[in-house]
Amino acid sequence: MKNNSNDYVIQVLASPAELDRGEWNALLARQASPNPFMRHEYLVAMEASRSAIPATGWTPRFIALRSGARLVAGCALYLKAHSYGEYVFDWAWANAYEQHGLSYYPKAVVAAPFTPVPGARLLAVDAPSRRALVEALVQWCRKQRISSLHLLFADEADIAACAAAGLMLRHTVQFHWTNRAWPDFDAFLGSLAQDKRKKIRQERRKVAQAGVGFRWSQGAHIQPGDWDFFYRCYERTYYEHGNAPYLTRDFFVRMARDMPENWLLFIAERDGKPIGASLIALETLAGEKVAYGRYWGAMERVDCLHFEACYYQPLQWCIAHGWNRFEGGAQGEHKMARALMPVKTSSAHWLAQPAFADAVERFLEREGQGIENYLEHLEERSPFRQ
Repeated sequence: MKNNSNDYVIQVLASPAELDRGEWNALLARQASPNPFMRHEYLVAMEASRSAIPATGWTPRFIALRSGARLVAGCALYLKAHSYGEYVFDWAWANAYEQHGLSYYPKAVVAAPFTPVPGARLLAVDAPSRRALVEALVQWCRKQRISSLHLLFADEADIAACAAAGLMLRHTVQFHWTNRAWPDFDAFLGSLAQDKRKKIRQERRKVAQAGVGFRWSQGAHIQPGDWDFFYRCYERTYYEHGNAPYLTRDFFVRMARDMPENWLLFIAERDGKPIGASLIALETLAGEKVAYGRYWGAMERVDCLHFEACYYQPLQWCIAHGWNRFEGGAQGEHKMARALMPVKTSSAHWLAQPAFADAVERFLEREGQGIENYLEHLEERSPFRQ
């Protein structure tokens, strides 16, 4: 397919493996906010491990724009047969379509599967190429008679390009922690209001009094047996909530092999026996070291173990090793009590049916005002000392 007005050749690929790894990763590295979840290795692992494939509701359709032989823009697009694993909820939109006898699925989603981490989604060498990519996406969705297009957890450059193309914007709230160069965890606690400081100390004391300690491993130092144990914990957590895990064991085998430097693993132990684990992703972005809370699970129930494994151990590690930011993932107002502060994240949406698009736009205006009010309310409840 060719976009004659801009002389771009548009490729629609059935697998990320059809893209050159070096070319894709070099384009990603040029973005203002790259993260490991858009790396070629990560996206290929999603498919090759049978985690994000048509049988699980994720059909890859990677879009690449070329100027001559040069890759100037590209994105990871999936045709979705459902709305699971996205963390920007559109079930009400799907129900409205169904009630009017229309098919909402398949829909097109530009995202890292199962990964609600903000970052670059429309990889491009410059703003004109990014705008051309948005136009190509909408054009392709129209031609394929796709109900809708959704770009999830996009960065500022992506959102600007989508807004210029007339896509509707939607905002949600996440909770991120920023390191203020505290010398140690006690100094961090000293910056918090007394009630928050007391609560954290009580929660950590419960874990310690239960006889639980922690060890951590990073990168290639994470042993295969620790990866196996982590997956048992991860899998158990999903099954306890009545769901099969999104990611297969093979996905993490590939992460350990192809992206080891991007992972940090905490293992909780009692009496020399592992009982829980949390897995953190790592990336350095323009000199800023960022950690991402990703997965966790436990084989035994210990009061406050989740908070220790998923927040206090990673924050203590970030302080000790000079990491600048910890992103706690989707949802969870309780994270504010642990000094993860509210951050607005954004997505962009296009719906083919004009009447539905108008209705959704009105809804998003109301929802957007609610999000702004919610953020103001949260800011007034800062856990830090005044």
